[in-house]
Amino acid sequence: MKHYPVMLPEVLAALDMQDDQICVDGTFGNGGYSEAILNHANCSVIGLDRDKNVQPRARELSGKYAARFRWIETPFSKMDMLDLPKVDAVVLDIGVSSMQLDEADRGFSFMRNGPLDMRMGGHGPSAADAVMSLSADELTHIFRSYGEEKRAKFAAAKIVEARAQGRIDTTLALADILENALGRRGKIHPATRIFQALRIFINDELGELYRGLCAAEDILKPDGRLVVVTFHSLEDRIVKSYLRRRAAEVQGGSRYAPEVKRDGPQASFVLPKRSVTKPRASEIDENPRSRSAKLRLAVRTDAPSMPRDDRLLPPRVPQLSDLEARL
Repeated sequence: MKHYPVMLPEVLAALDMQDDQICVDGTFGNGGYSEAILNHANCSVIGLDRDKNVQPRARELSGKYAARFRWIETPFSKMDMLDLPKVDAVVLDIGVSSMQLDEADRGFSFMRNGPLDMRMGGHGPSAADAVMSLSADELTHIFRSYGEEKRAKFAAAKIVEARAQGRIDTTLALADILENALGRRGKIHPATRIFQALRIFINDELGELYRGLCAAEDILKPDGRLVVVTFHSLEDRIVKSYLRRRAAEVQGGSRYAPEVKRDGPQASFVLPKRSVTKPRASEIDENPRSRSAKLRLAVRTDAPSMPRDDRLLPPRVPQLSDLEARL
């Protein structure tokens, strides 16, 4: 399938890159944002990605744009540990890329049969390990917390029942178990939310997102821009809560009570627009995967970074380290 950089015109407008500025593309993927940014202004881009499979595309951009582009193999949550200069912009396109979804051997999608893997960085436990090793209660928690699956307990019980008959190690094997257990209701495959939940758990995507927001706050210059594109409610909830806390937004403000400024550190971000930007109808028609995308923009102030607050994250039970210890 053709690769589409989601909401590209809106992302470029929000970044507002100028000549000689530096942008970190924290989710390099297939390089759609990076190349468009490099073409938009005579600026520099530092691409980050924990997926080593993007190396050929990164080498292509390095050859085309020379010193204006470089790629670093790393999770974007560690951008503040790379000894980078202060930068003018950070862009994050959260979630799994089209490139990963379309590669059957990565195991992200049940639309193509492949190993039940789902690891973005290729390290640590796989989705098959989780399915075969975690208890019914642990799987229920994952499906409910990260997939918002209403029938999480029933799905987990059916997986535990099926694995007693043999190993579940392919995408279609798990999808068939879930379809037989849950049945089809409408257009959405019953495995959709379960696959999302397993992927988020295996890659610690919500923890990665929160740490990435904190890291971006640390490396942005005053007036630097943070642009985040999310694709489901769990991601957007974290970004929305994070940015509103960092913007030290007022509390109250109803017609019955005056607005009261929150006590605490000075705001480290301002929000030019409180609401999200969504894709145009024409883009959704061309690229249906963009339909759930939401863009948020924040501008860095000159205040110190605020303390981190892990309460923004949903509880991670079980821990990946617990799963690793069982393998």
